[in-house]
Amino acid sequence: MPPVVSSGDAPVLHAQPAGVRYGPALTLLASLFFMWGFITVINNTLLPHLRSVFDLSYTQTTLIESVWFIAYFVASIPSAKLIERVGYQKSLVTGLLIMAAGGLGMMLAASIPSYGITLVMLFVIASGITLLQVAANPYVAVVGKPETASSRLNLVQALNSAGTMLAPLFGAYLILGRSKSGTSAAGTVLTDAERLADAHSVILPYALVAVVLVILAVVIAKFPLPSMGTANSRLAKEQRKHLSLWNHRNLVFGIPAIFIYLIAEIGVANLFVNFVSQPDIANLTHEQAGKYLTFLWGGMMVGRFAGSAIMQRFDAGKVLAFFSVGAFAVMVVTIFAHGPVAMWSLILVGLFHSIMFPTIFTLGIKGLGPLTEEGSGLLVMAIAGGALVIVQGWLADNFGLQNSFILTAVCELYVLFYALWGSKVTNAEPDLVPEGAE
Repeated sequence: MPPVVSSGDAPVLHAQPAGVRYGPALTLLASLFFMWGFITVINNTLLPHLRSVFDLSYTQTTLIESVWFIAYFVASIPSAKLIERVGYQKSLVTGLLIMAAGGLGMMLAASIPSYGITLVMLFVIASGITLLQVAANPYVAVVGKPETASSRLNLVQALNSAGTMLAPLFGAYLILGRSKSGTSAAGTVLTDAERLADAHSVILPYALVAVVLVILAVVIAKFPLPSMGTANSRLAKEQRKHLSLWNHRNLVFGIPAIFIYLIAEIGVANLFVNFVSQPDIANLTHEQAGKYLTFLWGGMMVGRFAGSAIMQRFDAGKVLAFFSVGAFAVMVVTIFAHGPVAMWSLILVGLFHSIMFPTIFTLGIKGLGPLTEEGSGLLVMAIAGGALVIVQGWLADNFGLQNSFILTAVCELYVLFYALWGSKVTNAEPDLVPEGAE
């Protein structure tokens, strides 16, 4: 995060002279949001594929995604230190190259094939994404008017959702559509030769991903991204000595809100293909179910564009409360209904989940002033909540896949609590405002 300098009584974000245009930089950053959303959601089609290739239980399958989100916990603090040391631009390039290296490693894991190497390489890719998240989310939240931070972050997160919407089609055609397990009825037992052939179907998609990431890294490296500067970091540290993050209720309750929300979002996305493939739900092949996953993520994109516009006129906390009630309602339908009704209710939760992460994030850092940097780092670290999707995998193994979505419904209730009470700002510091902002 950029440092803070004092200008009169109010801290001012020392960024660029008046008149600097952030539009081109934000547009480029939106492409990063798109890419990390795209790569993250490839996992939703990759997981049922790997479950068949390695003959995994639901617990072992969700462990793959848990490893992915453990990377957020492990890599967040080193990412923040790297940004402080080399700056935002070099850190973004480094993150993209780390992701590309992980993509190449996935090709190796598919060639062997190896469940262990797959876990390691997904951890590497997620570590690169963590570095991008730590840099990009607070950058977008701070650059502009504080009162429209939620709207602005929802807007660029909509591009993230565009990536998540297209990724299931990519995975369905290039992974599930080119594999025996993806095109066969649920429960089909594969021979050893078919498992090996299925494993190799992962090579081409990750080769394409690695190439795109390297190209994007070159573009970022050469782009004149506005420097956020570090000249006054010493002063910012002096200001922070007398302040405490734990005096800010919106952050204290916002950290578990991000953590708990990620359990809900990742649980729905990762188990979607297996759920709708069941005979009493939609009775689809994994390839067909993967295409329907596009509607889930498409709903998130639509919701974020709509949420960005709505929050220009209505309080972000009230909008978040409305969306959390909607999410709870459709999850109750998913738990108790059968057939297409259960499938479409699960799809609809994507619309209600849409604004949750960016809105919780911006409500969580609201009023932190000089503490915004530390608060942002803790909120990004809370993305590690996605690792607890393994709990839902265990529930699915022991109590049934449909019943496991009770966990998701409970998570929606915490988000409602946060929207109505936990997000209220206490002991607000003056807002960070970029120099020259009106």
